[in-house]
Amino acid sequence: MSLYLTRFSYTAETWSAMIERPEDRRDMARVIIESVGGRLHGFWYAFGQYDGYTLWEAPDNVRMASVALALSSRGAIKSQETVVLLTVEETLAALKGAAHVPYRRPGSSH
Repeated sequence: MSLYLTRFSYTAETWSAMIERPEDRRDMARVIIESVGGRLHGFWYAFGQYDGYTLWEAPDNVRMASVALALSSRGAIKSQETVVLLTVEETLAALKGAAHVPYRRPGSSH
């Protein structure tokens, strides 16, 4: 299974609703990811460009994309970005594979 980091920001309406009725959104995040066979590793709120971060594990990109699409389609989240995280081992394998990819810089003869 792959790990995914999601950065998200709530709408003003969502913050207003949560001020009126505070709730632990980790519970909902856990239900969401477990519905596709995944696991929630962490959920944090933050100051800055994004309101929060989640770290989840999902069986594949399609199932994680399903989660991302469901989250963005409900109107509570103003913006979100999900990044696939690679292990060091996966990155090393990709680096070795890159040596065999036939690529030439634009404007270069070799």
